[in-house]
Amino acid sequence: MARKIADCRRYPSESHCTLTITGEEDEVVRAAAEHAVSVHGHVDSPEMRAQLREFLEDEVAASPTA
Repeated sequence: MARKIADCRRYPSESHCTLTITGEEDEVVRAAAEHAVSVHGHVDSPEMRAQLREFLEDEVAASPTA
């Protein structure tokens, strides 16, 4: 299963948040929802979680250095 990323830097906010969350999709959505509520004042709802899921990006694996 591909890992996903939620990156607050891509969405301007008053707090200028720089948090990035990486993991399996359900983990990232759960953590991002908790973060959105506790830091950004959003209300947790199925609609908000669906929107978060749409914002997720695939993780690009770091290339090994020789």
